[in-house]
Amino acid sequence: MACLNLGTKPDAFRLDDHTWQCIGGLPSDVAIEIGGTSFNLHKFPLISRSGLLSKLIGDNSPNEDGPICAIHLNDIPGGAKVFELIARFCYDVKLEVTSHNVISLRCAADYLQMTDDYGDENLITQTEIFLNQVFTTWSDTMNALESCEEVYTDAEELDLISRCIDSLAVKACADPNTYNMYNPCIDALTDNWWYKDVSFLNLHLYKRVIQAMEANGMRPEIISGSIVGYAKKYIPLMNRQSSFNDASHSKPVYTPSEADQRALLEEIVGLLPNRKKIVSTKFLIRLLRSAMVLHVSPSCKENLERRVGAQLDSAHVDDVLIPNQGFNSIDTLYDVDCFQRMLDYFMSMESSSIHNSPCIVEEGFEDVPQSLTSVTTVANLVDLFLADVAADVNLKLSKFQSVAAGVPDYARPQSDGIYRAIDIFLKAHPWLADCEREQICRLMNIQKLSLDASTHAAQNERLPLRVIVQVLFFEQLRLRTSIAGWFFVSENEDQMSNINEGEVVRAQEAPRRMSEMRERVLELERECEKMKFEIREVKSKKSWIFFCKRRRHRHY
Repeated sequence: MACLNLGTKPDAFRLDDHTWQCIGGLPSDVAIEIGGTSFNLHKFPLISRSGLLSKLIGDNSPNEDGPICAIHLNDIPGGAKVFELIARFCYDVKLEVTSHNVISLRCAADYLQMTDDYGDENLITQTEIFLNQVFTTWSDTMNALESCEEVYTDAEELDLISRCIDSLAVKACADPNTYNMYNPCIDALTDNWWYKDVSFLNLHLYKRVIQAMEANGMRPEIISGSIVGYAKKYIPLMNRQSSFNDASHSKPVYTPSEADQRALLEEIVGLLPNRKKIVSTKFLIRLLRSAMVLHVSPSCKENLERRVGAQLDSAHVDDVLIPNQGFNSIDTLYDVDCFQRMLDYFMSMESSSIHNSPCIVEEGFEDVPQSLTSVTTVANLVDLFLADVAADVNLKLSKFQSVAAGVPDYARPQSDGIYRAIDIFLKAHPWLADCEREQICRLMNIQKLSLDASTHAAQNERLPLRVIVQVLFFEQLRLRTSIAGWFFVSENEDQMSNINEGEVVRAQEAPRRMSEMRERVLELERECEKMKFEIREVKSKKSWIFFCKRRRHRHY
């Protein structure tokens, strides 16, 4: 650690209770009062170094009893602790200037007007020279910046905080392998070597350090790594799993107030780089959950929802199951509206990329065109999300439909996922009318159901009869197409040559499979005929009832 030794004389001060006395020599003729501490000193050493003290002492008339004058310096930066060092400097008594106290000394020296007009190499000059030495190393600069908290207003006015921050930013952005300012004992440093040190800074200083590093060209992914660590350290909610399935929560030793956490979280969101995939989706969702609990501003919440929505294709279903903060007897357990907004933003980005939108979208988010794979991934996420929330009796049909229709049909290679969600919803909402059941079933493409899903749907009593008939029809059509293909293979068996062993086995199994398919087709045809008969019976009964009603009406 850098150190500057000033003065040549041995210690000449003694503390009695709350009063500093100058040992030996003439009686004190000046009393300096700072807070509850007094300094009984002499006029000449002080006025020879300080313009302010020279003026104050000159303006004071002598008292009949005691020292000739009493001076109050309650506004001096650093208080009595720093003035003790200044008194030593004025008396040429040995003192040690370090990176921990140089900022306070520099501010106090400016306050007391300790320029070279009041003595060569006065305290302002000495501290400025030493500051240049402090700024040559990372650790000393960090010490100096942290000490600015003690004299923040004065350090700001003297531009000392900005000088510390600029020095740190330059060092952090330099190549750590060629400019090892942090620890000469380390041969090579990683990009995150400075994370821990800056994490001890208060928010207002940390924010300025991060902004300075960004202005100096620090890569966004490195900056975001520091911000993530800072958020986890000072927002206890970030270290908890905000899920109804958690068994326990870790409790930090110190828990800041909700107001402090809310202010910190809003600042953190503002610091995050406006680029996709720089911060993990899991972290962003945890940040969003904490934001909901802390009741952050609407703009902050919207910012987080948009960030998550922009990279929704990398989210896991357990993450997007966000508990509803306003949960009561009429609310859903999970926040479906929040998921809907994130989904809508993702799809708006997809839509804009398809229509060759500009590369930069609102609020600076970079719009990278979504591939079909990412849209398909999100469609699968939607189906899994709906399957989890469908069992909630408070989930409205309109809301289910809105979320399910949020992704286009082409994004679902199969309809098994949305069918499962629909089946769970119908089971949890048995009071739905037939027309409502048919509405919700229109969300799935029956032709995209797998064989297992089709078999299940054909026997599902919760589905409307019309839907079951459609399922049977398409399954029958699929089986007939398969049988036709097997017949084609069978007719061309004699023309095949040089077939491998696997093809021989499949050819040998063809008759058995065709037999099974024929039986399945016959079974499906019988079921279809049965359903058609039931439909005709229902229609005839309705017609007979209507005819009887008309007869009675005419009779009366």
